[in-house]
Amino acid sequence: MATGSSSTSGTRSLGEPKDGGGISTYKGEERALRAGRLGTAGLLLSVLAATGPLMVVAGVMPTTYGVMGVVGQPLLFLILGVVLALFSLGYAEMSRHVHNAGAFYAYISRGLGGTAGAGASLVALVAYSSLQAGLYGLLGFEVSGLIETYFDAEVAWFIPALVAVAVVAVLAWLKIDLNARVLGVLLIVEVVLVVIFDIAAVADPAKEGLSLHAFNPDTLTGAGVATSLCFCIAAFTGFEQAPVYAEETSRPQVVVARVMFFAVGFVAVFFALSSWALTVAAGPSGIVPAAREQSAGLLFGLTESRLGGTFTDVMHVLFVTGMFAAILSFHNVVARYAFAMGREGLLPAAFGRTNTSTGAPGTGSLLQTVVSVVVVVGFAVTDDGPAGDPTAPVLHLFTWGGNIGALGVILLMATASVAVIVFFARRGAARAQAWRIAASALAAVGLLVIAGYTVKDFDVLVGAGPDSALSWALPGIIFAAAVVGVAYGAILRARNPAAHARIGLGNEAFQLEKASGSPEGPGKGPSGD
Repeated sequence: MATGSSSTSGTRSLGEPKDGGGISTYKGEERALRAGRLGTAGLLLSVLAATGPLMVVAGVMPTTYGVMGVVGQPLLFLILGVVLALFSLGYAEMSRHVHNAGAFYAYISRGLGGTAGAGASLVALVAYSSLQAGLYGLLGFEVSGLIETYFDAEVAWFIPALVAVAVVAVLAWLKIDLNARVLGVLLIVEVVLVVIFDIAAVADPAKEGLSLHAFNPDTLTGAGVATSLCFCIAAFTGFEQAPVYAEETSRPQVVVARVMFFAVGFVAVFFALSSWALTVAAGPSGIVPAAREQSAGLLFGLTESRLGGTFTDVMHVLFVTGMFAAILSFHNVVARYAFAMGREGLLPAAFGRTNTSTGAPGTGSLLQTVVSVVVVVGFAVTDDGPAGDPTAPVLHLFTWGGNIGALGVILLMATASVAVIVFFARRGAARAQAWRIAASALAAVGLLVIAGYTVKDFDVLVGAGPDSALSWALPGIIFAAAVVGVAYGAILRARNPAAHARIGLGNEAFQLEKASGSPEGPGKGPSGD
């Protein structure tokens, strides 16, 4: 049965194959993703791959230590884990009521109305596209460096980046369960390597020994703490993607919530322990100076002195494959958002179709491939940086894309938390869901505070001067997407109320359409607006 819809005895659901393997004969036959493709393990691996464990330990953590000088980074990961667990209480409960590949915007539509949902849909599309595009820059830079080191050949960063775009495009057209296997293998190897380093650091600590100073609340003082939260919350990006796959998941009412809570808990504990291991290996008093001196090379330097050159070489390669896994994960999410938006009239209808042989959202995937090519080529051609610095386009693409995307996701989570409160309150379930509503309110406040500091300190996050136009132009991209999306939603409501009413309904819209015998569907919106 296609998830997110209901069926009666002897009646097949929309999008369900006629014989279990073919294409549905119903009107919405290509507007449904293939159900039952992912179980708990497959969904969990797909979600965790987007967090890029090795990329965070080798990139985000040293950057946070070096730029902000906050030793208590392990404690920040635990604090953020609590905030995101509070967020997940309401978000996961929504996943039991709404099964839609549009996830964030579908939930926001159900709580705050279709117009707000339209704004959220465009923000999600821009945010996840930015995250993926930024990673292409870093991957290209790392691969070109490896080629130069091991083959003594110079290759421009954008060539391996474009090769990665092509490989991701091919994989994204395949079945999602195959994608999950690829992501799972890469993720497990990454985690194993980081755990080996953690053990080696504990076994061979710096002169200060197995110090727990990084967990001391006194380390969280000074102006850099708030901005450090902005860095660290980016490391969690990916766990919130679980509901995107609800339509392709077996027993989504159970599996999606289970995966979200496990993902948040795993990421918080894993990153807290790994960032603590860095302080043990370098020493609490030495971690900040070492990070400032070595930057992204910190992990590899500490590894080589303890585990040898061969292990470090393997880690360099897996650093690249880990980025690739994150890129593929983000690509799949963007493709499914585009699919959901096409199905509900927020993008041209062609995007709301799936590949008839694999069930993948092919047109949405193609869109993201084109966007990636345009962005990579655009940065390669136009961004030479100061004095023709060849690293400038890479650093700009990675830092700009990553921080734009992270801001968008933070704002989506905050808005979704508010939508959860309104959703249950409108349905008279406020008392029954009181503790989830309270958790969502706390999460919304926490996330909005982090979003505020992210905007305030955007110049620090992207390495620009305080007077640089980038400090407002880059976050302005997210706010522009929200405004354009809301404006389009308002226009759609005025000109085509029936189409506006379908925003956030997913397959349910086509169930109602079939029941009413009219392509216009119901006249009442998902939240009664």
